Amino acid sequence: MHSYRTHHCAALRAADVGSEVRVSGWVHRKRDHGGLLFVDLRDHHGITQIVTDIDAPAHAVLDRLRVESVVTVTGNVVARASDAINPNLATGEIEVRAREVTVQSAAQELPMPVAGEAEYPEDIRLRYRFLDLRRERIHANIVLRSNVIASIRQRMIAQGFTEYQTPILTASSPEGARDYLVPSRVHPGKFYALPQAPQMFKQLLMVAGFDRYFQIAPCFRDEDARADRSPGEFYQLDFEMSFVTQEDVFAAIEPVLHGVFEEFSRGKAVTPAPFPRIAYRDSMLRYGSDKPDLRNPIEISDVGSHFTGSGFGLFARIVEGGGVVRAIPAPGAGAKSRKFFDDMNDWARSQGHAGLGYINIKDGVPGGPIAKNHGEEATAKLIAALGLGPNDGVFFAAGKELAAAKLAGAARTRVGDELGLIEQGVFKFCWVVDFPMFEYDEDAKKVDFSHNPFSMPQGELEALETMDPLDILAYQYDIVCNGIELSSGAIRNHKLDVMYKAFEIAGYTKEQVDENFSGMINAFKYGAPPHGGSAPGIDRMVMLLADEPNIREVVLFPMNQKAEDLMMGAPSPVSLKQLRELNIRIVEPQKG
Repeated sequence: MHSYRTHHCAALRAADVGSEVRVSGWVHRKRDHGGLLFVDLRDHHGITQIVTDIDAPAHAVLDRLRVESVVTVTGNVVARASDAINPNLATGEIEVRAREVTVQSAAQELPMPVAGEAEYPEDIRLRYRFLDLRRERIHANIVLRSNVIASIRQRMIAQGFTEYQTPILTASSPEGARDYLVPSRVHPGKFYALPQAPQMFKQLLMVAGFDRYFQIAPCFRDEDARADRSPGEFYQLDFEMSFVTQEDVFAAIEPVLHGVFEEFSRGKAVTPAPFPRIAYRDSMLRYGSDKPDLRNPIEISDVGSHFTGSGFGLFARIVEGGGVVRAIPAPGAGAKSRKFFDDMNDWARSQGHAGLGYINIKDGVPGGPIAKNHGEEATAKLIAALGLGPNDGVFFAAGKELAAAKLAGAARTRVGDELGLIEQGVFKFCWVVDFPMFEYDEDAKKVDFSHNPFSMPQGELEALETMDPLDILAYQYDIVCNGIELSSGAIRNHKLDVMYKAFEIAGYTKEQVDENFSGMINAFKYGAPPHGGSAPGIDRMVMLLADEPNIREVVLFPMNQKAEDLMMGAPSPVSLKQLRELNIRIVEPQKG
């Protein structure tokens, strides 16, 4: 018999009754029923119930152990009584009557429970992550993550992609987020950077003729944490293709994403390919966001023209001053009390906005200050244009276009949640396309890139030379699922004359471009194919599939919001000897 186990803890069935077996695992739960002691023994695979009576030698050993101790149990498989069968457990028809118990490792008193799903403070969970990972939900999330990655690999290979590994130590880039820097011992005063993404390298792979690349790539960015983004590091499905249009990229990745989500959705419906395409400007108008949640049926409308010369002076002045008014329908909200509308207004103010106007329609009669001042006939026309029913409501976000769009988008989400309109049990994908190539930076008072400086502008050099930069669109696209941006991507700018001109518009000289992006610029001088790709986030995909609200629930060893690893004590001081080897001196931050 094997030293530790003949079966894992989810393997035994009724057919094994009468067999002598050996199982090993952690003591998950203990239940003392007078003369009998029941122990749930857990390993990676599942749970087997162990039973021993008070007269058996095994009883004394198990009785004194704390939960989470590791034991090996030898005994015989017996059938459970019919009224003791557990249909929710794979091994629920049997139990193992313990004859012999070997303690492999006795556990001390636990800082947090493993059995059950009680909430525990984040700092405790992260400091004792190895215990947190034993909990059923978190353990299952990590297994799901592994299975998702395995499925992605198989599907990418089936699509004709080949996996390559790109460097982890590379050069710092002036674009993007803050780099994590690594000092060089052999080149004093110089630093490597951990890659924010393999962007340059995957483009160079296309220049090198590899055609279809992918990688489950680690990425490192010195950014603050949020619910859908880990601080420090994350993983993405990085891919790039040569001789492709935007539609070719979509056609290659849609079957992968649809297939993975369908495989692991546990019965939830998944948007079939081809996924809907929504132009950026339409998305900002209709949904108030460039990552729209299509489970929400509410669509925003621009109603500024209704308020030109309106009796509601506030909106009239905003429109006359070049601002906009956006309407957010609230189906069925007329059945709500006035408090619902006032609470929405208070919420908008708490978010830093001036407020959120509204019209409340009860039994066909519109109410509220806007309806009263706008006028009966004008209000009727507005309600008809919006297609509102006799017991609906509508909220209004007014101001400068971008600010009004963002408020309208946030209000759309809140109204959808409050009224229970968000469709459940579905994964709704879409592409957001046609992003502006440039935007005006109010702080710097200059035109700058809005998304990705290495994207191909639509219209290429002619557009750059003849169009208003703020009207130029790019072959840039985001893939969105249930309001979560999974990735950004683009058809790349592989033409040096187009690249230099694009950077010139953003205020960069040719010399600056050559210096800052020398590796890629030099490669493009020797023949670069048209190419494009994207990089859906692995962490975000698994977060959606696991139905978790926070990305750390699907990451093995996440850091906290301060980018600290509480378990390993990182970041940590290093010795003076190490600093001397690297020719580094610590400069204390300025106080005050």
